This record gives sequence, C-alpha cells and structure tokens, in this order.
Amino acid sequence: MTLGLINANPVVHAKKERVARTEDAHADVDAVDPLDIYDILLYFVRDIRDPEHPYSLEQLSVLSEESITVDDKLGRILITFTPTIPHCSMATVIGLCLRVKLKHCFPPHYKVDIKVSPGSHANEESVNKQLNDKERVAAALENPNLRQLVDECLYSNEL
Repeated sequence: MTLGLINANPVVHAKKERVARTEDAHADVDAVDPLDIYDILLYFVRDIRDPEHPYSLEQLSVLSEESITVDDKLGRILITFTPTIPHCSMATVIGLCLRVKLKHCFPPHYKVDIKVSPGSHANEESVNKQLNDKERVAAALENPNLRQLVDECLYSNEL
C-alpha cells in the first residue's frame, strides 16, 4: 500500500452488474428517451478511477444512481458526488474527471453542474465553486501534471 494516502482504507463495494452497450448505441443523446439519460450518465462515469486507489468511483460509493439529476426540458444535468472522507484533497480532481468525461459524452446544449454532496466535504463551497467555474476548470486542465492525473483516472485499464 502506498504511504501518504489520505484515506488509506476506503470501504470498497461490489460493482453492479452492467448491461452491455456499444458506444454508438447512445452516440446521439438527443434521440434517447429522457429516462435513459440517467443510465447513460452512470454508464459513462461509473468506471472513472479514484485518484488515490485502484477502484472506481462506483466501487467507493463516490457516485451512485441517486447522485444524478436530469432536467431534460431545461437541458440541465446535476451530478453530486460524495468524497470518501470530509477532508479529501482529491475532490476537485474527481470533479474535473467527471466534467472532462461528460464533455465528451453529451452535446454542448446540456448544462452540467458538478457538486460535492451537501455536508460531505469540509470545503464544500470552495470545491463547488472551482468545479463550476469555466475559467478555473480550463486553467486546471492546462496544468500538465493535473491533466495527466485526470487522464489516468479516465483511461485506466487497471479496473
């Protein structure tokens, strides 16, 4: 085990059984039944790897079906995630991973808000502000080290 982990012993849950899909099955989100958007969202984000552990956000219960809210009429998506501990320094990295992944999966007319679950993080307001400010997100993703960490979480084959 790596030394210096913020949460050295996270609770790991079993992955839920998934329905096999192809990438083109939901390539045109505009043509999908709004009720399926929840499933599509979870499908695309469930395997994002936690920045500190070789487990997915779903396995650590950072994300769940209940953490996704969709208002199709307004074209708004709200994803709330729950860090494994209240002082998680990786909360902004997790939020950046979610934002980058969803940017590639949904058309630009969807407004995506990403927030930590109320009361789940010591710096909730600050984290939420960082994750939903376009300029801060763009600046963070210009940092090569941070971008590499985000890419490793998104494209890890270790799961």
